[in-house]
Amino acid sequence: MTFEEVLPQLKAGKKAVRTKGWSGFEEYIFVVSADTYQGQAVNPYLMIKTKEEPSLSQYMPTSCDVLADDWELVND
Repeated sequence: MTFEEVLPQLKAGKKAVRTKGWSGFEEYIFVVSADTYQGQAVNPYLMIKTKEEPSLSQYMPTSCDVLADDWELVND
């Protein structure tokens, strides 16, 4: 799948992972859409789950990620 195909799935609550090109520490990305900070609403953003500690970080896709065509949905 392309990133354009995966993005609507992410917005719908699915998780996605790319099997090629990532170093192996990356597990999946997902959208955080119902977040607040000190009582204020926060715009939706992407998070990545990795095998490292801490395991969650904000995710900013690279141009290689956006142009890749090997995205897959995962059932985690």
